[in-house]
Amino acid sequence: MLKPLRWLYENLGSLILAFLLAVVVWVSAVVATDPNEESVYPQPVNLEITGQDPELVLSNSVPSQVRLTVNAPRSIWSKLNSGQGVVRAWIDVSGLEAGQYIVPVKVQVGVTPHKVVKVEPSEVTITLQLLLAQTLDVRLKTTGDPALGYRKGQTSVSPRQVTVSGPVSLVSTVVGVEAPLDISDLSETIRKDVSLQAFDERGEVVQGVTITPQVVSVVQKINLLGGYRNVVVKVVTSRQVTEGYWLTNIIVTPPNVTVFSTNPQLVNELPGFVETEPVDLTGLKDDVDIRVTLDLPEGVTLAGEESVLVRLSIAALEGSLPIALPLEIIGLSPELQAAVSPEQVDVLITGPLPILNNLTPGGIRVSINLAGLLPGTHQVTPEVDLLPTQLKVASVLPESVEVTITYAPTPKTTLTLRPTPTPSISPTPKP
Repeated sequence: MLKPLRWLYENLGSLILAFLLAVVVWVSAVVATDPNEESVYPQPVNLEITGQDPELVLSNSVPSQVRLTVNAPRSIWSKLNSGQGVVRAWIDVSGLEAGQYIVPVKVQVGVTPHKVVKVEPSEVTITLQLLLAQTLDVRLKTTGDPALGYRKGQTSVSPRQVTVSGPVSLVSTVVGVEAPLDISDLSETIRKDVSLQAFDERGEVVQGVTITPQVVSVVQKINLLGGYRNVVVKVVTSRQVTEGYWLTNIIVTPPNVTVFSTNPQLVNELPGFVETEPVDLTGLKDDVDIRVTLDLPEGVTLAGEESVLVRLSIAALEGSLPIALPLEIIGLSPELQAAVSPEQVDVLITGPLPILNNLTPGGIRVSINLAGLLPGTHQVTPEVDLLPTQLKVASVLPESVEVTITYAPTPKTTLTLRPTPTPSISPTPKP
């Protein structure tokens, strides 16, 4: 029994060394197959605040997110990148009273092994203040004036009171809550939701406080003054536009006007509309804007501008025109010839009548493009061009024509033989 113990005692160092070597070998093998990598966590981590006393409020701005640099094996990084590891960052303000503090950022990573190398920021400065809440009446602040002939009437706000809460240093400066409303050029009662603003004794907006509720419902009545009346404008036209054209639309701006009379009975007797002076349409061929005065009864005047803007929309009458046109061959190689069947097509053209009436067949071309086609029989679609931009081709009949392409015959060359002239010998004169 003593011999094994003695042997163990004598070889204890060797056993420990062997164990350490085995651990080193195992760690080396693991590191070699799954090496560590240091990198920034791919997504910013939301920063939470825990343990805050409900009687305290945070009065300064704190970063909402932090960045982490983590050292971990590659296998752990694959889990982090896939979202399997829950990463959390927070600051703990448990037990802190009102005052300013520098609080460290705590981090938790849901997978191991890992090492958090860096947290940015690693600590934050916070200022805690006592929470103060007060109830204030809502004051409606209107700006601008209603339209001519109208006046501002009664107003209502719901709810009439709201709660302003936040840090005591800010809430203590709030003296009122306003609902701003612009009533410029209004001619009818307005109902809308308005956001509230807290203001101090200097009339400046106080930021950093919470208003509950933030939005109130406002009703501002707009009433018509005595002697005034709002009536519709009716446009009166005379004569006709140019032949071949028609009046498509009439737009008047403004569509209704306010009239006034020192005798309210005169405006009350109006039928609900007033007519314009007659607008002469003679010779008009295109859209036009015209300033027109109103035909008002005696004793009634127009409040504001003395005329209205009338926009007349005029368009040409549409029609159609069938034309039979010959086909023109283009793009055919010089060594080829083509036979087309049929040699002409029927083209139906639509568009404004004034342009159709002046259209001549000589101004239109119908062609078939034979570029690149080899000898044989082909179906080719005719193309129509040289049309005015206002006209359209409704149809071409037939939609395609048959084209037979052949080689052009080679012209024959006739040789003409001329007789060889016989040289004439002139006698040489003797001396």
